[in-house]
Amino acid sequence: MTTAAREITIKKVGLLRPFHWLRSGWQELMAHPGPSLMYGILVTLAGWAIVTLAAPHAELFSTVITGFVLVAPLIAAGIYELTRLREAGEKASFINSIKSLNRSKGSIADYGIVLILAGILWERAAAVMFALSYGGDMGDAEHFVKEVFLSGNYWTVVIAWLLSGMVLASFIFSITVIGMPMVIDRNADIVTAMITSVRTVMLNLPAMLLWAFMIVMLTGLGMATALIGLIVVMPLLGHATWCAYKDLVG
Repeated sequence: MTTAAREITIKKVGLLRPFHWLRSGWQELMAHPGPSLMYGILVTLAGWAIVTLAAPHAELFSTVITGFVLVAPLIAAGIYELTRLREAGEKASFINSIKSLNRSKGSIADYGIVLILAGILWERAAAVMFALSYGGDMGDAEHFVKEVFLSGNYWTVVIAWLLSGMVLASFIFSITVIGMPMVIDRNADIVTAMITSVRTVMLNLPAMLLWAFMIVMLTGLGMATALIGLIVVMPLLGHATWCAYKDLVG
């Protein structure tokens, strides 16, 4: 553990504290709805582009899911910057938040590399699992989902895929949920940010498990509306995660 990480004080909170973060996140969203929703629109547009490109190619199915898991923490950096600007008494506009990210570009880029490597590893593992278990013609993504995920004939590979996805999501959640806001707030190096994030999750495991569950449920609702719901869900969760960071890290 780095010296900087050891010196950071982490608070312990109760199980239901995530509901407070969500409420505070909504208040932050209402403080600057225009620029916040711009980030939600970006996520939705990126999602539509990814789905459109991947639809004819069943082998890219897992990459589509991975894309949302990986892109979200990086885009959330801009949402964190909005709140940081407002708290600093500066103009919290969409353009200003993009420009201000330059101060933390090194650590954000490092996070991007870690997330991309994790995504590639999982995508390759998923591709191998499907290739070894499914002997038919993959066809397009819709056919592949119906044949593999809905037919009930490949439940073992589906379970393995889901478990590997949970491992990836848990890893990304653990290193970014506090780490990414910390990079934006303190311009911390990625090692200190990740260590602090994992320490915070482990010290507040019940509350953080509930928070992870709430993120999954709200994101699922956003995706179930043809991604349109993500226009609101993404900035809401981003602002709420910033509130969680401020609540937990001294």
